[in-house]
Formats: sequence, C-alpha cells, structure tokens
Amino acid sequence: MPHALPAPDGAYPLAMPDGTPITGTVLLKPLITHPNFEVGDYSYASDFDPPEDWAGRLAPYLFPFSKERLRIGRFCQIAHGVRFITASANHLMEGVSTYPFPVFDGTATEDYQPDRRDTVIGHDVWLGHGAMVLPGARIGNGAIIGAGALVRGEVPDYAVVAGNPGQVVKMRFPPDQIARLLDLAWWHWPEARIIAARAALEHGDVTALEAFAP
Repeated sequence: MPHALPAPDGAYPLAMPDGTPITGTVLLKPLITHPNFEVGDYSYASDFDPPEDWAGRLAPYLFPFSKERLRIGRFCQIAHGVRFITASANHLMEGVSTYPFPVFDGTATEDYQPDRRDTVIGHDVWLGHGAMVLPGARIGNGAIIGAGALVRGEVPDYAVVAGNPGQVVKMRFPPDQIARLLDLAWWHWPEARIIAARAALEHGDVTALEAFAP
C-alpha cells in the first residue's frame, strides 16, 4: 500500500476494517469553528470520550468573546486529557481579593479581561496524556510535552518537557541540527514531498531530509 497522508479536510482519519469511522481520533481543523481557535492541517486530537465540541473540550476557558487566541500549528498530536487553560481563565491579582466582582454584578465592560496573552503551539508538537498548557505558553516546533506535564512560559524548539512544573529534561537534537530542521520547515512542504521524505522523517536523518528540500 503506498504511503499517504490523511485528507486534511476529513474529520476522521482512522476507520475500522468495515469502514466505520473511529470518532475518538479527529483531525481538528475541519471540526474547529471557534473564532479564537486556530489549528493547522493534519493536527489531530484523541479522546476516549469524544465530545461534540472539540474546541470546548480542549480549551474550556476560550470563549467566542475572549480577547486571546489559541494557535496550534500543523502536524500536532494531542492525547486524551490535554487541556489548554487560556488567558480568559485568569483573574485580576493586584487587589486584596482576586474575586471577579464585575463579572457577577454586571459591571464588567466588553473589554474586561485581565489577561489577553495568546497561547501558541508550534508545528509537529506532541502533547502527551493529561498535559496542561497554561495561559500565554509558547511551545516551539518539534517539542514533546510529557504525560501530565504542566507547561507555562516558553518551551524551546525540539525540547522534551516533563513534570509539574514542566521542565526541559533534554533536547531532541543538538543545536546545529535544530537550526537545520527549522530552516527546512518540512511541515510546510507539499503533501507529495512529505510523503516522499517519510523515511527520513521517521528515522531522524536530517541530512537525508535535506535531500528532499524544495
């Protein structure tokens, strides 16, 4: 059987032998209609209890009226239980109390939102089971976020993060190879070129991957 990528405009990339779609794993882009949630082609999420509203499951504090955005790149892999706690979840912290009085007494204006930072996930990022990404986090391309990790701040490209609080435990490649991979940006290549380069992508051979560069 020839190598192929799932159709980027199809919601369900996997099926049972009889053709029945496996609804617990979805390509997100065709299903996300939330105005503040951007996701790239081929990025998928899995859930043992698949929701009707994938945006609401993954980012429960991201509202249509929120002032921040959640941006997820191409070819990302999002495991069951991953949550993006976006900026709308944050409260004012300058006062004696953090209680959101204006929200409950009706005096909050349309512009009321203490935190407006975007959350940005790069390309080809793997987020493991139960990982939690906090407001304003920026996760670099090719990063791996371990199961149950709590992520905040900046995560370098091709870093492996684990723990609570999340810490970089190692880098996937040496600095010179990371620079070469970022220059290649294979996730933006045409589908046919990515398919042709699959062996190099699967075996971590940066030199071999460079041979397929446009």
